[in-house]
Amino acid sequence: MTTTTSARPASPRQMTISAFVTFAAFGAFWGVWGASVPQIKLQAGVSDGQLGFALFFVGAGGLPAMLLEGRALDRFGMRGAGWLTGALGVVGAGMALTATDLPRLCIGLTVVGAVSGAADVANNAIAGRAEQLSGRPVITRAHGAFSSLVVLASLATGLASAASLPLAVPFVAVTALSVLAGISLHKAVPVGAVPHHHSRLATSSAAADSSRRIVPFILIGALGALAFASENAHQSWSAVFAHDELGSGNGLSAVAPAVFATTVAITRFATGGLEAAHARTVVLAGASAAAAGALLIAGAPTLLIAGLGLAVAAIGTAVLYPTLIGVVSRSVAEHRRGRATSIVTTVSYLGFVLGPVYVGVWADAAGLRGAMLAVAALALVLVALAPPLLRISGLDEPTPTRGPAATRRSLSARRARPAGTIDPTA
Repeated sequence: MTTTTSARPASPRQMTISAFVTFAAFGAFWGVWGASVPQIKLQAGVSDGQLGFALFFVGAGGLPAMLLEGRALDRFGMRGAGWLTGALGVVGAGMALTATDLPRLCIGLTVVGAVSGAADVANNAIAGRAEQLSGRPVITRAHGAFSSLVVLASLATGLASAASLPLAVPFVAVTALSVLAGISLHKAVPVGAVPHHHSRLATSSAAADSSRRIVPFILIGALGALAFASENAHQSWSAVFAHDELGSGNGLSAVAPAVFATTVAITRFATGGLEAAHARTVVLAGASAAAAGALLIAGAPTLLIAGLGLAVAAIGTAVLYPTLIGVVSRSVAEHRRGRATSIVTTVSYLGFVLGPVYVGVWADAAGLRGAMLAVAALALVLVALAPPLLRISGLDEPTPTRGPAATRRSLSARRARPAGTIDPTA
């Protein structure tokens, strides 16, 4: 028996367009925020140390929201994600314009972190749903749209600052884009939750042990954390490395993060069509390239060589997280998409938060070049762990659909699965 609260089927084309638009709006917001940090710091009157303390509140708000959002998506459907996208721009503008001291900045960043974390989970779930409905690559290219808008919004915000425009201008612009993206998504997604197929598979899943069902997603999230740690380490520290180790001026140093983000975006668009069957190969190749790039940076005698290493590292890290989230999306039952995405995203986000801190600790202990060697070590750990964790999780054999026929195939596959292997669809 199948029950559903959807009033109409979702249009694959509308879902795909909305996935790209929401990722673009998400990237635009964080691009504006990143480029506005110096102005917000000045407006709030905080020191570097106080700013670092305040930034931890983004994670404090984001992590619990990520975990809760997955269950909300599975229970109420994805239509509410449109409100999250619009709200991100609104609360971001509110935070930027009212952060006049440290307490207000911390409160504002907590709210921004919560809305952003929930929107991040929703965006990835929507991209996964769009990919399933359309049969076309969506997830990796949607992440490419995110990266592209981070770069474009950062540059636009920098130009606005150079023209002495008020801080409100870029935030109002990104708020308008976020609201439009939210409206687009709200119209594209049907009312209610997704169909839930009550079959032998679903019945057995309800009786299964809860910890057993989430372990595969925790394992993939651990790989995602390593990927994000490498990616954000380069994004956050490349300008400092260029300035302190290679003696480049402020202008050239500022180009380094833009080179990294641009290469990430191009790579994601170029590799978006890779088949799910090649996921393990893509992760291994990406992690190997990330390690090679970090090693090249660590030994770079000139800015040109460091830039080449940064580009290689960007190509490698660009494919890692989208591939991992794509593996989960194509393998999980539809009625559990939200929770699965939420677990993977939350665990992965820990790497995003801790990556720059990891570099800072190693930089104090062994200098920035030693820190880049430590970043290369992270990528090599990912190379070593990816094959066994993908195999143990059972998520490296994607199931494209979840209708009755797919359920029968999944049951047959489960009977044939070696003992001790976790079944992620349970």
